[in-house]
Amino acid sequence: MSELDSLDKKFQKELHAGITSLILLAVLDKTQEPMYGYQIAKVLGDEQSDTTVKQGVLYPALRSLESSGLLSSLVEPSVSGPPRRYYQITDMGREALNRWRQIWGKTRIYVENILQENRDVSPGDSRK
Repeated sequence: MSELDSLDKKFQKELHAGITSLILLAVLDKTQEPMYGYQIAKVLGDEQSDTTVKQGVLYPALRSLESSGLLSSLVEPSVSGPPRRYYQITDMGREALNRWRQIWGKTRIYVENILQENRDVSPGDSRK
């Protein structure tokens, strides 16, 4: 693996860490029914993708959101294996999601503007 590949992986990991909670709250806000971890993982996509939330990050993030009061959970027996923990967004979680959507929107616009400015700067431009 090249040094740039390693830096790419590090950048993706840091970026994902910052948006995982936002994504999880958004997924759980869209459903009327509580969901267990594997269901959430399936909604989030293919485990082979570089942009998906990996299960090693998913479960700690769910626990953290629950300990913060943004999610609630309940454990129910499963006919096909061990008991499952079902997660549901709380009212405080919905409020946080709305606020975080605004923060994300502002952050996304800021980053896009900076990236666009850098693309528009010519090599001899003193703004570089």
